[in-house]
Amino acid sequence: MIVYFLSILLLLLVAPLLLSYMKGMKMVLLLKRPISIFQGYRNFSKLLRKETVISEESSAIMHYAPFLVLSPLLVVMFFLPPLVKGSYYVSFVDAFTITGLISLSTFFLMLLGLDSASAFGGMGSSREAFISALVEPAMVLTVFSVSLMAGDLGVGQAGVNLAEHFPKEHMASYLFAGISFFILLLAENGRIPVDNPETHLELTMVHEAMILDLSGVYLAIIETASSVKFVIFASLFAALFMPYGLELMAPLAMLVFFIKLFFIASVVVFIEVNIAKLRLFKIPNLLGIAIVFAFLSLITFYVLGA
Repeated sequence: MIVYFLSILLLLLVAPLLLSYMKGMKMVLLLKRPISIFQGYRNFSKLLRKETVISEESSAIMHYAPFLVLSPLLVVMFFLPPLVKGSYYVSFVDAFTITGLISLSTFFLMLLGLDSASAFGGMGSSREAFISALVEPAMVLTVFSVSLMAGDLGVGQAGVNLAEHFPKEHMASYLFAGISFFILLLAENGRIPVDNPETHLELTMVHEAMILDLSGVYLAIIETASSVKFVIFASLFAALFMPYGLELMAPLAMLVFFIKLFFIASVVVFIEVNIAKLRLFKIPNLLGIAIVFAFLSLITFYVLGA
């Protein structure tokens, strides 16, 4: 149980570090002077000292929504597959529960954007709803497909089963699911080509448009939620699609897991540097590919057994 809570704490602590690493690596690849890898912690402490300004047009939702955005994601952290063999994990939570909690967080974020009564907030919330409607079914199908290949619908147990017995006989289905989930990782975390987390242009904003009116502690909470969300998706990808290292000794297993997280972050940065952001109405084509690959994974598993 101690290792279980320690793993969750370490994931929470590494979340800002991971986003700072991605931004710094991106600047290096663009031949710019990189930021410090600890910049995420500095930004968090700076925002806590800033004054929280609330628009006169906002309602009580503005005060509660930031906490409601972060809370479901913190609950999901307790449902992730274990980092260490023999560690406690929640074995009965399936794809529907995890997707539902992430969607609940997104719902309150959209509500936050709408409550600001600004044109940008409503625009961002509308775009987020448009993207989320395509992401959620694909995510359920993908995680469900991987759980079937692992022999257990529980995500935690599926991660353990995959580490103990890799489904080589279902490699085709497994690859289809991996491609689908990686596209969803980019979409749900607002990364290029779906969204640009560094832009403030009204024609391209999605996530940033919903939080333009936030400041101080509330903005710190939302930024924390963004980093936690990325760690959740990266952890799920590492546990379900890179299932090795679990059998090692506890410190080494944790080290291997965090190396996998930074590797996933590096791949995301490499993609962002080499491709451009899609137009909004081209995004369904990309997410449609994720849905198609998720269906292909299920069909290949059931029909061909491959």
